[in-house]
Formats: sequence, C-alpha cells, structure tokens
Amino acid sequence: MMFEAQHIEKNYGDYRALQDVSIAVAERRIFGLLGPNGAGKTTLIRIINRITHADKGSLLFDGRPMEDADVRHIGYLPEERGLYKKMKVGEQALYLAQLKGLDRAEATRRLHLWFDKFGIDSWWNRRVDELSKGMQQKVQFVVTVLHRPRLLIFDEPFSGFDPVNANLLKQEIVELRENGATVIFSTHNMSSVEELCDDIALVNRSQVVLAGSVRDIRAAYSKNCYNVVLRSATPPDLSSAFEVDALRQERDTWHLQVTLPRGGSANDLLQQLMGHGEVCELHEVLPSMNDIFINTVRSSATPSDVSTPSSPHQETNPDPSQK
Repeated sequence: MMFEAQHIEKNYGDYRALQDVSIAVAERRIFGLLGPNGAGKTTLIRIINRITHADKGSLLFDGRPMEDADVRHIGYLPEERGLYKKMKVGEQALYLAQLKGLDRAEATRRLHLWFDKFGIDSWWNRRVDELSKGMQQKVQFVVTVLHRPRLLIFDEPFSGFDPVNANLLKQEIVELRENGATVIFSTHNMSSVEELCDDIALVNRSQVVLAGSVRDIRAAYSKNCYNVVLRSATPPDLSSAFEVDALRQERDTWHLQVTLPRGGSANDLLQQLMGHGEVCELHEVLPSMNDIFINTVRSSATPSDVSTPSSPHQETNPDPSQK
C-alpha cells in the first residue's frame, strides 16, 4: 500500500472527530474519501498532512511508519484556497514551488510548461485578485502538482469550475495517476466519484461505514435489475418468471426493465428473451454512487439524525476544522 491510516482517533474536547478510522490507499489508484459535512474527512486529511496529530492510531507511508519528512512527497489542494491576493501569479507560484524544494530555474521551467498547457501563461504578471475563482484554482492546482509528489490530496478540486474546465482537471488527475501518482480525492459530487475513483471509503459520524472498490460496491448494492431492448412483433410476456418494471414500445422494438428473482442470472433472462424475439441490448442496472451514499449515510445515522435529516452539503459539525 502507498498509504495507510490505522485505527485513527481524534478528539476536540468532548467531541470525537474520528473514531477507529482505518483506510488503505493502493499505489497508482484514485481513492475517494467521501462523507457528509461534519463526518471527519477534513480532520483525517489534516492528520495525513501533519497539520494536526491523531490522539491514537498510526500512519504508514510505503509500508513504514510515516515521518514528518514524508510530507515533501505529498501535494495538498485544500477546499479553502490560500493564494496571496496582492501578489503576481508568477511570483507567487515560484515562491510556493521553491518552498517545495525546487530551485528557481527548474520551477520556472515547469511552471511555464503547466501554464502553457492550461492556456494561462498570459497571467504570469497579473495579480491574483484580478483572476476569477476558477482561474485562481487552476494556478493553485498547478502549484500543488508541480513538485511531482507521489501522493496527491485534492479536497473538492472542481468547486467553482465550469463543466469544460472541470473536465480538463479530471483528465489531468487521471493522467497524473497514469504517470505514477497516487490520489486521495474528497468530494460531494458522486458522478465524479463514478468517473474517477478506483476505491472509496465513506465516513459518517466519525467512522468508516463503507469501503472497497467502486466496482465491487456498486455490484454489491445491485438489485439484479436489467435493461432490455428486444425486437419483436408482439409484446413479450415475461411476468411468469420475472418482474417487469417498465415496458415501452418503439415500432417493433420493446424497451423493458426486468428484475430477476433472488438467485436468478442474466443467462436465465437471456434464455427467456430469445424465445420472444431478437435481443438487441441487455445490461445490468447498477445503483449510482449517489444512491449508495445517501442510503448508507441514512442507515448509519442515529434516530435523532433521521428525525432531522441534513443534506450532504449542510454543515452539521461543531468543530470548525471539520466539514
């Protein structure tokens, strides 16, 4: 494993921010750290970055106990951006790059390559406060990845981006992984999780309540439901063997959503369909990560939480370092 957090606990006075939290992040994977506001994600990220320390538990980096010096191998893009508003973009980017250990000449070379790639080289001599929020985020993203860290931590990286620039950033994150980086990615956008993440851990009320690969988790939550497109002159009658939830006709083509009984397989359905016409399409309907997120958070909530449900975007944690 590239990084592991084992049995982490963190308290702020009488408030427990993290309780026995363990995650394992494999090398060259994109790992989604998910959870509603106040769940403890930001506290865990701060502990990984050595900004604060856990009360209990341990961190492993490359299979050995993590040390303060390992932070130089981490790139962290926080949700709350931290650029100096009155400084010029190039001047500030150089300063931050040198703090990460790059000499001025190499930092300048890399910055111009990234700025050219993002189409922002003309911003070099502009002040940060002249840029839009999205433009500032591009600059901070570049500064985060410039020293080529082995572990990248992105906290809501697409906040403030239009769809075109959000897609650009997603492509860059995937390319960074393909070039050897490992990524921890925290977001509320579940469609981005489905697009990008290999594995996830869902934290709720300070504990990990769900973890694993995105593919395995979606398969585990499957309701054995399939979308079918069948070419037939007459509507297929499958009600004796399956539950047909939706039936729509387009000329001689029928669109169905079929739920199989427990233990039923796609082969059983296919065999039945072939007796009714030509099977044009058959694919399983997997639950979205958004549905899994909501259902898992609700099922792990206390009765008081259920009586006053909160949106995943609503701040519920009394600790200001949490979200």
